[in-house]
Amino acid sequence: MTGWLRRIGAGIAMGALAFPGAQPVLAQNATQDSDASQFVLKVNGELVLTNVVARDAKTGELVQGLKQSDFSIYENGKQQHIDSFDFESVEMATPLKEATVSGLATGAANGKAAVVAKPEDLRNHRLIVMFFDLTSMQPEDLDRSVEAAQAFLKTTMQAADLVALVSLGNTLKVDQDFTADKNALLHEVGAYNGTEGEGFAEGATANSNQVEDTTGSTPDESEYNDLNTDRELFALRAVAKSLEKINEKKSLLYFSGGISRDGIENQASLRAAVNAAVRANLAIYSVDTRGLQAVGPLGDASTGSLRGNGALNGGALQNNMNANFASQEVMASLSTDTGGKAFFDSNDFAPAFAQVQRDTSAYYAVGFRSSNQSRDGRYRKLTIKVNRPGVKLEYRPGYYAPADFKHAGREDREQELTEQLASDLPATDMALYLDAMYFRLDENRYYVPVSLLVPGSQVPFVQGGDKDKATLDIIGTVIDEVKRPIGRARETVKLNLDAGLNARQKNIQYTTSFNLPPGRYHLKFVVRENQTGRMGSFEADITLPEMKKAPLKMSSIVLASMRQPSKKLDPLVRNGQEYVPNISHVFRQDQHLYLLYEIYSPAHAKAVANQPKGTKPGINLLSSLELIQGSTKVYETPEVQARSINVEGRDAVAIELDVPLAALKPGAYVCQLNVVDDAAGSFAFPRFAVLVREPQSVAPAPAAAASSF
Repeated sequence: MTGWLRRIGAGIAMGALAFPGAQPVLAQNATQDSDASQFVLKVNGELVLTNVVARDAKTGELVQGLKQSDFSIYENGKQQHIDSFDFESVEMATPLKEATVSGLATGAANGKAAVVAKPEDLRNHRLIVMFFDLTSMQPEDLDRSVEAAQAFLKTTMQAADLVALVSLGNTLKVDQDFTADKNALLHEVGAYNGTEGEGFAEGATANSNQVEDTTGSTPDESEYNDLNTDRELFALRAVAKSLEKINEKKSLLYFSGGISRDGIENQASLRAAVNAAVRANLAIYSVDTRGLQAVGPLGDASTGSLRGNGALNGGALQNNMNANFASQEVMASLSTDTGGKAFFDSNDFAPAFAQVQRDTSAYYAVGFRSSNQSRDGRYRKLTIKVNRPGVKLEYRPGYYAPADFKHAGREDREQELTEQLASDLPATDMALYLDAMYFRLDENRYYVPVSLLVPGSQVPFVQGGDKDKATLDIIGTVIDEVKRPIGRARETVKLNLDAGLNARQKNIQYTTSFNLPPGRYHLKFVVRENQTGRMGSFEADITLPEMKKAPLKMSSIVLASMRQPSKKLDPLVRNGQEYVPNISHVFRQDQHLYLLYEIYSPAHAKAVANQPKGTKPGINLLSSLELIQGSTKVYETPEVQARSINVEGRDAVAIELDVPLAALKPGAYVCQLNVVDDAAGSFAFPRFAVLVREPQSVAPAPAAAASSF
């Protein structure tokens, strides 16, 4: 039992960084115009397992006493031989013997070690994981969740229940492995809010869901998650993966104050968490610990005062309601797609525990080895029948077969890419990050650069002489609001890098672009490395606004830690220097923070007396950047003033800011960009987060130029 959950925190710790100073290796640019069931299965080698609940079609009561001969299972319409069959029910659970001790959890009540289940003890038991997302809960929310958990442990927990405790603060921690020891569980749960132990758990009052608009390049995959609100999803995925080898059905109670995914959302990370849970036979029950909320137009004490008339015309109330709904939407998806249930807008959390116990009381486990030996990775539909009349079966209706890349031909490999692009199941074998921005070309057209980044540690380079070689296949598409594909990218990037560049410690960054009209779009990209065939996918939504009535017309804000010479003519190039987006917003003290953004159709000042006829009054744009830590402003750039159009043909003013980071202390900063159109009386104050790290002790090798590919 020891170690089943031990390894889940390895990739989630905020400070565990493999290559904190890595620079991106830039790949060649390309331009293009533009009610899941609660019962899941897992693939264990060639054995396919699925859990089946049999209910009376009229009463809904569980039907027991069925035998293997009562069931028939079909894969894509072809009958399969049932190789394994079992029935599990909490009514047949054997009480645990005080025999083994995990050693994984520390600080048990009264110094007594916690009794932990051995693998043979798991049969017929409920396996319940309580996951406390400390990063998202305020103290009063944490108190409610802890009190509900304590009430369950004291009064409702049954002899068949084995409970584990996991928390996400600055790191992902297993606080208690599966155990039936109520005292040990009560002690660990009480430590979260200080009712037991030494006080509030680490990260209990923090809120990681405050990061606003993000753009930029990533030093490595662990740093990306420091400032990304998908951190919770990576943690849930890690928990699910750690439970894959346990065949019994598991339930996870996810206590959270909401997941607010800011900026461009990575839909693939959500689907990856769901897919990991499905494969691990894990149902997620989401509990919004904020309870019943009264959403007011003025917000609460956590937000600043309002400007304008939003509080009077209903706009502020609508925004607050939308934000509240958005923070619950991801939790609802996690529950629905894994066969669990979400519990929102209630101060009573007891129904969540009752639902978990009801859903895992009894089920049949049916396994078979597929007669289809093709390792094609395709979806296979399952149909399970029972020869008893009046019995209704609940089960997962299909699974994805394993895939063998090395034996695939060229056409099969291309088809594999195309199918993965169209698939709802994300590819998660290789880390992939994406950022998309927009710049207005004219009133009805935008230039949309899309940057993809693959950590070099994910690419198996092959040594060829004094070169490190690898190839990446990249495919992507842009879908409009009515689900039409209106843009596509497809390229094979050949990497042929000097060995001295230490490419495995860097990243491969690829940029493409699309020309699109205003509207809402969905982007999906798939990248495959062609040594082992591992793939990664990233999905994002982007909205290109109608700017005609906007008081201040502004592009995306590009953050960069490096610029490179370029002769291209696009908005990312200024004075022969191309800005390379920094996707993670992670910088070093020996770097500069470069900003680039554009203002469109700025207002001209009114004509003044004695001004010569035919003279067009100038503009007056003012910009500066503030860096804030906590409630203290620690740095502000000198004010930049623009008096004339400097992007001819697009009626735009491009503004560049350069912030040397040597004088800043390492740590996280909130950046506020101040943009004022003085002539029009309009302004914008967008905010975003950055993380500054110490410089490397050894200077890194320079990034390879794009022309080297």
